[in-house]
Amino acid sequence: MRKQLKKIVALLVLAVFAVSAAFAATYTGKTVILHSNDVHGAIAGYANIAQLRNEFEAEGAEVILVDAGDFSQGTTYVSTSKGLDAVTMMNAAGYDVATLGNHEFDYGYAQLKSNLENAEFQVICADVFDENGATIYPAYTIITTESGMKIAFIGFETPEAQTKANPALIKGLKFASAEELYAIANENIEKVKAEGADLVIALSHLGVDAESEPNRSVDLYANTTGFDFIIDGHSHTVMTEGENGEPIQSTGTAFANIGVIVIDNESKTIESNYLQRVSHDENGSTVYDVTNDPSVSGYAQEIMDRVNGEYNVVFAESLVDLNGERDPGNRTEETNLGDLVSDAIMWTILKDEGSLSVAPSYAVSIVNGGGIRASIASGSITKKDVNTVLPFGNTITVVYVTGSELLEALEASTYCTPTAVGGFPQVAGIEFTVDTSKAYDSNAETYPASTYYGPASINRVTINSVNGNAFDESATYAVITNDFMAAGGDTYYAFASSDNKFDTGIPLDEAVMSYITEYLGGVVGEDYAAPKGRIHVI
Repeated sequence: MRKQLKKIVALLVLAVFAVSAAFAATYTGKTVILHSNDVHGAIAGYANIAQLRNEFEAEGAEVILVDAGDFSQGTTYVSTSKGLDAVTMMNAAGYDVATLGNHEFDYGYAQLKSNLENAEFQVICADVFDENGATIYPAYTIITTESGMKIAFIGFETPEAQTKANPALIKGLKFASAEELYAIANENIEKVKAEGADLVIALSHLGVDAESEPNRSVDLYANTTGFDFIIDGHSHTVMTEGENGEPIQSTGTAFANIGVIVIDNESKTIESNYLQRVSHDENGSTVYDVTNDPSVSGYAQEIMDRVNGEYNVVFAESLVDLNGERDPGNRTEETNLGDLVSDAIMWTILKDEGSLSVAPSYAVSIVNGGGIRASIASGSITKKDVNTVLPFGNTITVVYVTGSELLEALEASTYCTPTAVGGFPQVAGIEFTVDTSKAYDSNAETYPASTYYGPASINRVTINSVNGNAFDESATYAVITNDFMAAGGDTYYAFASSDNKFDTGIPLDEAVMSYITEYLGGVVGEDYAAPKGRIHVI
C-alpha cells in the first residue's frame, strides 16, 4: 500500500513538473512589450506591471517595459515630490524606456531634468528641442533582444505641452507639430532602419482627441511610413487599434489596464496585442486580475505612508458633493467646485484692502477647468483631497487687462464649447453667456508658441455683467488667476501679453483651504449645492 502511495505521489510530482515545463515554455521564443501611459500618480499599479513581467518571464518570454508619458502628476503620491517619486517607482518596477507627457513639464523643465537624472531607464523624445536646436533627450533607442532582434522605439511628445504646461517654466523649448512633426518622424524611422532595426515602434504621447488634430497618433501614422506599431497616451483612450484599424494601442489611465504586445522572435513580427485588465469590481469588492510584485509594492507603500501621514488630515467638511468631472464638467460648463475654487482665490486677494490697483468691483477670478483634477465627495475634507483637486503647485497671480482683452480670453477659451477643452473658464465676479449656435471666428495663424487659434472677432461670448455692473470694454480689470494662465497657458494668450501682472506666491490649494476654514467656517454648505449661474451656455 505504501509503495502504491509513493508511486502515485511520484506520478503527481512528474505531472506537476510536466505542466510547469509546458507552462514555462508557452512564451519561449517570444518578446513581450508591456506598456503603460497616463499613470498620473497611481503608484500602486507599478507593482502590477512588475508582476505581469515576472509572469511572462516565468513563461519563457523576454520582456521590455515602456511608458508613454504623464507619470509625474495626478495624485499627492507624486505631486508632493514634484514628480520624483514617480521616477523612483518606475526604477523599482524595472522600466526600460519612457517618453515624455505634457504633465512631465508641470513643475518646469529644470525640475524635469533633475528628476530624470535619477532615471534608470532610457528617456526618448524626438520632437522637443532646446534653444540650440538639439533634442532635449535622444530621439530614439534601439533595444537588442537576447535573440538578436533589434526593436527601435522613437519618442513623441504632444505639442500641446507648450500651452498645457506653464509657459514661463519651459521658456526656450520648441515643440514640433503637424508637418514638421511628421518629417521628424520619417527622418528617425530612416535612421533606425539604417541601424538595422527589425521593428519600429512609436512611443507617443499624442492621443486621438479631435481637439488635438493634426497632432494625434492617427495623424502621425497616416503621414509617415515605417511604423510597425504605435504605443499611445495623452487622451486616456482605451483601445487596441485606431478608429480605422491603425496599429495603435493605449491603456486608458491610472493602470486600469496594462498594454501587451507579443512579438515572435523568429519571424520578427508582432504576433498579437491586447490589454490586460488589472482589476475589476465584483459584488462590491475589488478583484485583481494581476497581482502585486511584493518588492515593488513595498516601495509604493513607503511613499503612500509618508504622504498619507502628512496629508490625510481632516480640516473641514462638505455638506455637498463637489463636481470635479471633466466632461460634462469643468471643461464644458460651470460647476460648483469651479465656483468654490474661483471664489477662494478672489477672497484671498480681496480680503486685504488695497491689494489691487483697481476697485474691487473691477476684479474677477478665472480658473481653467483643466486645472481642476478631481471631485470631493460630501463628508470630511482632507488636505490630500484639496491637493488632489489642485495638484500642480500653481500660485495665485493677478493680471491687469482691458475689457476687450478679457473678452478675447473668454472667446478663445470657449471656442469649442460644448466640446470639452482644458481652458474652459470657471469664474467668480463675472457673468457671461456662450452662444454655441454661432461659429468661432478664428485667426488664420495660431497664437505664438501655441496650438490654439485666437479669435478674429467676438462672435460667441457676451459678458452680461461684472460684479453686478455693466461690462466696459475700455476699462481695466484685475483678473485673479493662476501663474499657468497668466503666462499664456491653455487658451490665455491675452493674459500672457499683459505687461502688468504680479505673482503672489500663494499656492492655490492653500488658498482654497484657508477660504473654507476662515471664510466658510470649516463647512462647505448648501450654498455650493449647485453652480451659481455665472456661466450660461446656449
